[in-house]
Amino acid sequence: MKSWDVTVVGEVFADHVLSGFENWPKPGEEVVTDQYTREVGGGAAITACGLSRLGRSVNLVAVIGAIDGGWFEHRLGAFGVGADGLRKVEGNTGTTISVSTAADRSFFTYAGANRRLAEALHKPDALAQLSQSRHVHFAMPLARSLAGELLRALSAAGCTMSLDVGFQPHWLRDPANLNSCRAVDYLLPNEKEAALLCGSDKPEEFVAFAQKAQLRSCALKLGARGALSIDEGMLRSVAAPPVAALDPTGAGDAFDAGFIDALLDEVSVEERLRRACICGALSTRFAGALAGLPDREELWNVYEQTYGS
Repeated sequence: MKSWDVTVVGEVFADHVLSGFENWPKPGEEVVTDQYTREVGGGAAITACGLSRLGRSVNLVAVIGAIDGGWFEHRLGAFGVGADGLRKVEGNTGTTISVSTAADRSFFTYAGANRRLAEALHKPDALAQLSQSRHVHFAMPLARSLAGELLRALSAAGCTMSLDVGFQPHWLRDPANLNSCRAVDYLLPNEKEAALLCGSDKPEEFVAFAQKAQLRSCALKLGARGALSIDEGMLRSVAAPPVAALDPTGAGDAFDAGFIDALLDEVSVEERLRRACICGALSTRFAGALAGLPDREELWNVYEQTYGS
């Protein structure tokens, strides 16, 4: 018996979101806003919260500054995410500052404690903890030495695995990392990430690449156009439900949550894509990455409206 449905592993951040500015200040100038939000961020946290909203038991493995431990545990607890995997270290938590006007947005990021995540995963107790889940999702670029150590052992422990490295050009362009892509059960890139892997921005070229590279299963995120899957040599695609999108932040991570939730239900490839597309689309309806994450009732309501019962 496993203790968790899913363990999500990856970088997390304290997001400071400032919006409502009328213009960007010139050097040396100051602008003021009343619109400020502090929230847990990072792809790993978004996917973990999305899975928990869908009713899965989820543990998050990440590294944060000890001073922020109470706040992270409180915010993750509000979504029902387990914090047993949070490693608290001296120093500061990774931080992202998002500043936006009506026309544009910029991000300023400090890696902080995330730089110690690989070190934490190399420790003997890490494998034992990850092995307690039915599925392990890596929301991070896995170093080759770490991948070689973890992925075979997790497979032997009966865990299925998925990988979403995010927009990491150096990692994605390195052919040596294809071994890690082959070792996981599911690879979950978006269009830009797939283009870096295969050298082309055409989805059909990525399909050919995935088949030639003998990747087990890939789900390619196409944003508002839906998604396609290459699974056991078969190609399937689905359309995304129409939504009034406000903020696409974290939509790909919400997609991952819907996909993994469907995997655990052992449904067809097509239904995995449908449920993933719904979660990704619904997450864009509100500002920020967490407010629009659907629960299971909303997922099924939109599923029936979009695809039929």
